[in-house]
Amino acid sequence: MSFTKIHHYEKEYADTHHDTALNVAEGVEDQPIISPYFTRRKKRALTTDEYVEGILAGNITTLSQAITLVESSNPAHYAQAQEIIERCLPHAGRSVRIGITGVPGAGKSTFIEAVGNMVTSLRHKLAVLAIDPSSERSGGSILGDKTRMESICHNPDIFIRPSPSAGSLGGVARKTRETIVLCEAAGFDVVFIETVGVGQSETAVHSMVDMFMLLQISGAGDELQGIKRGIMEMADMMVITKADGENLHKAELARAQFQGALRLFPVPESGWRPKVYTCSAVAETGLEEVWKGVEEYLDHIHANGYFQHNRNRQNKYWMYETINEALRGSFYHDPAVEGKIAEYEQRVLDDRISSFIAAKELLELYFKDLK
Repeated sequence: MSFTKIHHYEKEYADTHHDTALNVAEGVEDQPIISPYFTRRKKRALTTDEYVEGILAGNITTLSQAITLVESSNPAHYAQAQEIIERCLPHAGRSVRIGITGVPGAGKSTFIEAVGNMVTSLRHKLAVLAIDPSSERSGGSILGDKTRMESICHNPDIFIRPSPSAGSLGGVARKTRETIVLCEAAGFDVVFIETVGVGQSETAVHSMVDMFMLLQISGAGDELQGIKRGIMEMADMMVITKADGENLHKAELARAQFQGALRLFPVPESGWRPKVYTCSAVAETGLEEVWKGVEEYLDHIHANGYFQHNRNRQNKYWMYETINEALRGSFYHDPAVEGKIAEYEQRVLDDRISSFIAAKELLELYFKDLK
């Protein structure tokens, strides 16, 4: 039956059945999605004094807004963020900073969730800075750590801040160190920095923490081949996760293998010989032993003076890193360089000039423009 005939029969039925409940009312005109009486109020920007007062009072909302300011690429935001950091600096530095990394699938978020609840039960306040990898194609990040750490995201003594890596070195957020300062000023005395995974990011995280913890799983083939030697040498503690059920024996075997391998490395500058632990975040076993190991390490480096020595060295390192970053940004945003860099790039690709000569001439152009 054609559409025209169907329409004809429907109209004929409607004309002869005026009182039937099957009649369809004409309805009303489309209403606006947003109420015409609604007015959007622009949120008032906080002053620097309000930011600092809120952070020192432990206001999580203000702390989150200040971190957003720190991560912003807006020059005006940068200036205000630096002022906030400078005023918070005298109130920072009183926490324990722990970097946590591991191979993908090692259960970093689950481990942090389990340990986080235990740490707060010991009357500590915990800040978790989770570095989320940004897509190389779209530049976006999932930022799903609050979803994964469901049991601790509502804990008033725990602050979770997922941050996009924004394409910086190995996935380490560019402003992580400034964020640590703000969290410490807000009263958090334990700071976890969860990295993307085993890679270049660990080097940068190692330069901003007091302790570096490496998580590893067993039963994934040759355990000693699953981790780079450089990462193992940086670790102050290793933890074999998922040590429960049928996997318990494999975890103990992996612990013995890693402990034996670590004995072959030279004793670190801290004078502490790294230890290997096993635990299960799901079964909540071995967690107390892990935290006891953390406390033993911290007692050791406080006693021999390495703790303060390491902090001083890190401050010096980040001073030079900040200088390098500022110089790099100044170079690439210089009008004279921006107008010529594409031309020099094409000349290099066409083999008309070497990479070194192109760099030298661009730098000369930059310094000439500064004069």
